[in-house]
Amino acid sequence: MNDLDTVFDDVLPPDHRSGVVSVVGRPNVGKSTLINRILGQKIAIVSPKPQTTRRQQMGIYTDSKSQILFMDTPGLHTPHHKLGEYMVGVAEEALKDADIILWVLDISVEPTKEDRQIAELVERSRGDTPVILALNKVDLVDPKTREAHLDAYGELVDNEAAIMVSAVQGDGVPDLVDYLREGMPEGPRYYPVDQVSEVNMRFIAAEVIREKIILNTEKEVPYSVAVEVEEYKERSETMTYISATIYVERDSQKGILIGKNGDMIKRIGSEARAELADMLGTQAYIELRVKVLKNWRMDEDLMRRLGYRLPKKGD
Repeated sequence: MNDLDTVFDDVLPPDHRSGVVSVVGRPNVGKSTLINRILGQKIAIVSPKPQTTRRQQMGIYTDSKSQILFMDTPGLHTPHHKLGEYMVGVAEEALKDADIILWVLDISVEPTKEDRQIAELVERSRGDTPVILALNKVDLVDPKTREAHLDAYGELVDNEAAIMVSAVQGDGVPDLVDYLREGMPEGPRYYPVDQVSEVNMRFIAAEVIREKIILNTEKEVPYSVAVEVEEYKERSETMTYISATIYVERDSQKGILIGKNGDMIKRIGSEARAELADMLGTQAYIELRVKVLKNWRMDEDLMRRLGYRLPKKGD
């Protein structure tokens, strides 16, 4: 565990458990959806498109017996640019700090080449850390195929347990949480009971806007986008003001995002405003602008400016 300041909200049982669960897997297997399901609310954006999660984000699960810190990591994949290298590096680092590695897999398909590459990485990095398999999307496959795929995934890496779940439906998720709790070391509560993430609303607002872009655009546009919230103000008890810039890599992508007569950027703003208003409990006023930052995913300095902080050489 990290050297965090312990937060005592009440008297904890003598066998209270706490620890870190690093959640890994290839893109689009449902890691963020599973964490959102466990927490009972949305902290991580989700979409049907791979590589939606870019940064590590912590979800904090607390009950009377435990506090589990879930580290949601970017999907492990073969990187094709500096942003991809950053995402893979974040996921790899998360393995080193875990009390348990939770490997989320898609049981509706056979193991892929990427799954086998992840198995090699996990075995190299795990040390003595136990691995739990969360076989997601159990609702999409018949029992016979499920069992065949279960055996195939079980052979990828030494694991303590393989638990079948549906992150969307919730099937098996309570059993998974119970198993993870029992695997945590005894320890204190590190965050208040009502805190579910370590990130602030400025970060969440940027991620919600990016999610709406991903869901509304196609081809290369979703992967070329970065969102920077430049101003976030609670103007009154009933109004929150958010000003953000959307960065793309090419002029053609800027045109797609703005859309004919501004229709696309209006739709993105409207959808983001509705979701953020629900999260905040206030009205949300959002101003969006689109700028071109050519090839930012290949430029480490530009990536650092946008919050993707690769370690500098020699760090």
